[in-house]
Parts: sequence; structure tokens; C-alpha cells
Amino acid sequence: MSAAEKATSIRLLDVHSPPMRAFHMTWFAFFLCFFAWFGIAPLMPIVRDELHLTKDQVGWCIIGSVAITIFARLFIGWLCDRIGPRLAYTGLLLIGSIPVMAIGLADSFTTFLLFRVAIGMIGASFVVTQFHTSVMFAPSCVGTANATAAGWGNLGGGVTQMVMPLVYGAFVTSLGWTSSSAWRGSMFVAGAICFLTGIAYYFLTQDTPQGNYADLKARGLLAKKPAVEGSFRAACRDRRVWVLFVAYACCFGLELTLDNVAALYFVDYFAELKSADPMSALKTAGFIAGLFGSMNLFARALGGWIGDKFGSKSGLSGRARWLFLTLFCEGIALLMFSQARTLAVGIPLLMLLGLFVKMSNGATYAVAPFLNREALGSVTGIVGAGGNVGAVLAGFLFKSSAITWPTAMFLLGIIVTLSSFAVLAVRFADKAAEDLAPQGEPSLGHGAAIAQA
Repeated sequence: MSAAEKATSIRLLDVHSPPMRAFHMTWFAFFLCFFAWFGIAPLMPIVRDELHLTKDQVGWCIIGSVAITIFARLFIGWLCDRIGPRLAYTGLLLIGSIPVMAIGLADSFTTFLLFRVAIGMIGASFVVTQFHTSVMFAPSCVGTANATAAGWGNLGGGVTQMVMPLVYGAFVTSLGWTSSSAWRGSMFVAGAICFLTGIAYYFLTQDTPQGNYADLKARGLLAKKPAVEGSFRAACRDRRVWVLFVAYACCFGLELTLDNVAALYFVDYFAELKSADPMSALKTAGFIAGLFGSMNLFARALGGWIGDKFGSKSGLSGRARWLFLTLFCEGIALLMFSQARTLAVGIPLLMLLGLFVKMSNGATYAVAPFLNREALGSVTGIVGAGGNVGAVLAGFLFKSSAITWPTAMFLLGIIVTLSSFAVLAVRFADKAAEDLAPQGEPSLGHGAAIAQA
């Protein structure tokens, strides 16, 4: 531990120290949120047939699932600065689990869309995850900690693609449920687990290495509210924050989009699955889509770790150069994947794309914690919201009747490739937090500044 009690290394077997306990709870909570958020995606071929959804309506469901998250992420970042990540995460898990369970009540496009929009609020869990790890780990390893926790959490988006068709199949084959009841029951299970995790988060974590916000305030160790007033405005005035907003729109926004469309994309555009029986096609498409998400097991952490290495040599500018490289390669990989029409070609390209998408995610948040330490929650929220803005805009391409989904993929590849150069267009020459903090004694003050004990 440092003098500020922040962890200076990641010890995965440590479940007792506050930083490592928070680390494990944040990635696990985020994993379950992602699992529930996109739990319906691999079941969409079933839902589409039952509710008679058109391509336009499916497109609106894709957009709706990520639209509310934009505002939820901005709000939750502000909230973390004020009440701390422990209470923010607990409330988000408890409230967010309700529409996940309740989507089973949908009986039309309108009701299904409303629940799909409401579920999107749990996507704000990413901001709390990044906030909590940022205040628990020292600058020497915060990029790796952020990327690992977020990557393992995002893994839920891949696991749900594989698991939910199996849960659905178990309800149908083992319990004799109808197709309609089975997908509804599957979502109820996902929501119930999120609810229980919210309770666990309250009891098993604390806000900072020194304690909870309420305790620190009582001891006079928490900066008063004026110290964080204007943090959102300060973050908005920093153009570097908006560059990361665009970068995250191009990487995490693409990840959200693929989590939503991958199963349907393979079922509709790959001949091997179009000719298979529906249950087999559903499970196979879910497994393939899950391979994309499974890259989070290591790739996002790898992106953050390499970002830390670049930062140790070249400061914030080095971190930015690494982000450019991962984004550029992501765009090229997406262009190639958009042209694939057989599984033998499509699966390897999808995994290559997944590698660069996840590394770009990690590289972005190897930069973000160092832009404005006094407004960390606001910076994290703005950048995080960029991912959802990107997903919303991409959703309009997939709902358009004028272009096919492969064409939409190709256009996104062009956009990502060109947007990567925005990172190089901005100077990241300021002294980063890692340069300002003495070795082993990182600066305090993430969000609500915590005074030296």
C-alpha cells in the first residue's frame, strides 16, 4: 500500500484488503450487469418471431437498449463524486434489476421497447466500476486495474451470448416450458441475480481505502462540497475529454453494437446458419457472438497494461499514441469482417476485431484517470457516455432500410479508422498525474477530494 493506502499492485488472491475486495466486487457486479443488459440479445430471433418485429423495430430496440445509458452514465459519475461508489453501485443494481425481470411482461413491440430502454440504465455500472478502481489503486497500476476490472466485467456480454440460449433451451427441453415462457423466465433469472449482487455490494465494499464517504466526512477527512462544485463544467471545458469521448464511441460503442446484433447478424447473413434448424442456429450464433465478448478475458486488461507501459516512458502522450494505434487497427479489422460471408472466414476475423476493440477500450481508460483528478467522476461519466452515443448512432445504420447490415459494418469501419487520427490531433503534453505524484505516494482527490490523513 502507498501512504494514501492505495494498492500499488494487483494481487488477485487477496480478498481482505479494501482495494482488492472492491476490485473483485466491481468486476463481478459489472459482469452481471452486462450479462443482464444483453441477456435478451441472443434470444432476439425468438422474440422477433413471437412479437412479429420488423427490421425497423429491431433497430429501435438496439438503439433503445443503449440510449438511456448516455444520461445514466453522466448522472452516475456526478453521483459518485458526491455519495461515493458503494451507495451508487448498490442503488443501481437494485433499481436496474427491476426492468430486467419485468421485460417478461412485454406482449408487444411498444412494451418490449420500453423495458429494453429501461434495462439500459444498468449500463451506467461501467462508470462506477472505473471510478471505484481509480480511487483504490495507485497511478503505477491504475490503468491495468481499470482495464482488468472493466474487461472482466464486459466479459458478461460474451458469456450471456453463450449461456442465455442454454438457459432458454433448458426451460424448453427439461421443464417443458413454451418458447414464450422460456425467454421470459431466462430474463427473470438474470435480473434476480443482479438484485442479490446489489445487496452484497453494500456489505462487502467501502468507498475508499480510508473508509466510506460518510465516515470520512464525520472524521473531517472528506473535502467539503465546494471542492467538487463545477467539476462537471471543468471536465466539459477540457477538449481532451471530448477526444476520448469520440475514441470511446468508436471502440466501446462498437462493442455494444456487436453485442446487440451479432447473433442476428450470423443467423441472417451466414449460409451455414440460415439453413440450420432454429434451436441449433440460436445456440451456434450465440456461441460465436460469445467468442467476441470472450476477448475481454485478457484483451482489455492488455490494452490498459500496455498503456501503463507507454505512460511510464512517455507520460500522457505515450498513452495517447497507444490508443491511436489500437483504434486504427480496430477500424481495419472491422472493414475486413464486414466482407466475410462464411463462418471459416468470419469467426477468425470477428476474434481479431474483438482483440483490438477490447484493447482500445483499455487504452482509453489508461488515459482518462489522468486528465482531471479533481473531476474524475465527471470525466469518467462523459467518456463512458461516449460509448453509448456511438452505439446509438450505429444503431441508426442497422435500422435503415436503405442499407444491409454488412454495409453498415463497412461504413462503421471507415468511421473508426478515420476517427482514430483525432487522438493524434490533440496535444497530451500536460504533466500527467503519474508525473506529479511522488513514487509510491499518489495524489489524492478522485472526484470528491480526500484530504491527507
